[in-house]
Amino acid sequence: VQLQASGGGLVQTGGSLTLSCVASGRRMTINSMGWHRQAPGKQRELVASITRDGIMTYADSVRGRFTISRDNAKNTVYLQMNSLNPGDTAVYYCESDALTFEPDGTPVAGRYWGQGTQVTVSS
Repeated sequence: VQLQASGGGLVQTGGSLTLSCVASGRRMTINSMGWHRQAPGKQRELVASITRDGIMTYADSVRGRFTISRDNAKNTVYLQMNSLNPGDTAVYYCESDALTFEPDGTPVAGRYWGQGTQVTVSS
């Protein structure tokens, strides 16, 4: 499973950005998808996640400002980020829990990560 993230950039405080992440691969079923972020000198943290059925989870720091959504037909997850502030500056990584299937049909569960996209919020 390959995850390709896009949409990061530089924005002023109060601005908005939308991140996208597309999952691709063969013989796979994408289950949960989510976004994590890592600021310099800090641990990676969960920002938001969404199950295949649409159940969403948010970090307290972004609840009410960020919205996660997904398009199952396109294996794509989005993160709409509003009211950005300098504390949101980080590299954002998409991730997915997925099942891949061996040629004999045996399912293999795994967690996959995208390459990261930089979000910088200027004051």
